[in-house]
Amino acid sequence: MMRKVWMLFFAVSSLVPAMYAQEGEKNFIDQNYIEVTGKAELEIVPDEIYLQISLDENDNKGKVSISEMEKSLYRVLEKQGISIDESLYVRDAGSTFKASKWKRPEVRSSRQYLLLVNEASKVGDVIGGLQEVGIANVSVERVSHSRMEDFQKEVKVKAVKAAKEKASMLAEAVEQNIGRALYIFEHPSYGVAPRMAFANVTMEEAAADGAGMLPSVEFEKIKLEYSITVRFELQ
Repeated sequence: MMRKVWMLFFAVSSLVPAMYAQEGEKNFIDQNYIEVTGKAELEIVPDEIYLQISLDENDNKGKVSISEMEKSLYRVLEKQGISIDESLYVRDAGSTFKASKWKRPEVRSSRQYLLLVNEASKVGDVIGGLQEVGIANVSVERVSHSRMEDFQKEVKVKAVKAAKEKASMLAEAVEQNIGRALYIFEHPSYGVAPRMAFANVTMEEAAADGAGMLPSVEFEKIKLEYSITVRFELQ
């Protein structure tokens, strides 16, 4: 019986170093490594521009109905080759009462739209066309790109490759080589919001400044920037 106990103790004792050895192989902290951060960026021209358009009967003191303003809006969009069904969305609709001492209260309607324009060069034409038919309350809400996710992946891959190239260069300086990647960390990216030269200027202001000239709308490129830290095995 005593012999069996000693044999069991010996077997367990022999197993413990092997377990520690396996854990040591898996723990990258115990290995020689080099850690670097790669950065990459890309600038893209937006192809999704969202315009907020507000129609309000109060703007013309009720002389033009909301339905007439909508028809004018549709005509401008059709002239620019923009699909109403695919690109125009109703955001909000409401009514207000215009009180008067001598007359019955007037009910005036309002409506807000979100319009998607797929070409930055066409935004000025759309705004100018709306200005001509008396629709003045228009502003750029936001911009984006239809292939944004693809571009984000592309920049991240470039950042990792930049990290590998940097690590290889530094390892060669000490006559060593890099091995497999042990750790990859993507730093939070807050993005760079593109600015618009005409983003918050209504068409009433444009008309006052340009005396009926079509407004010129220019967009800065959207800048994607990512930093990724990679830890490589050092051989």
